Amino acid sequence: MKFETILPTGWPRPKGYANGVLVSGAARWLHVAGMVAWDENEKIVGEGDFGAQFEKALSNVVEVVKKAGGEANNIVSMTVYVTDKDAYEADLVRIGESWRNLIGRHYPAMALVQVAALLEKGAMVEIEARAALAE
Repeated sequence: MKFETILPTGWPRPKGYANGVLVSGAARWLHVAGMVAWDENEKIVGEGDFGAQFEKALSNVVEVVKKAGGEANNIVSMTVYVTDKDAYEADLVRIGESWRNLIGRHYPAMALVQVAALLEKGAMVEIEARAALAE
């Protein structure tokens, strides 16, 4: 299985994400449901702390991928839902640190969407992902 980051000619290189990721070869597809900052008891970690919630939600995504037999670099696309884009932007340094600790320098195709609310009370961020795993 091969992963190729797609960057159209003349486009600037994106920071923190890829415009597209092409997967070729035999792959199993894993679709990860929206993960919030839940601990093992389904309690929100870091209530009111965007950076802490982002780190836990991302960690939960990575754990699901690992349980399916993959690694963080198998994640090919991700949608991040936030209740407050300003809180996201204010915590970018901490978000970047969490990203590097959990995923390294791997950047999937991504979208960030601000929403009015998330289903889970107290959740500030929810991350949905897709991963391509080797057969």
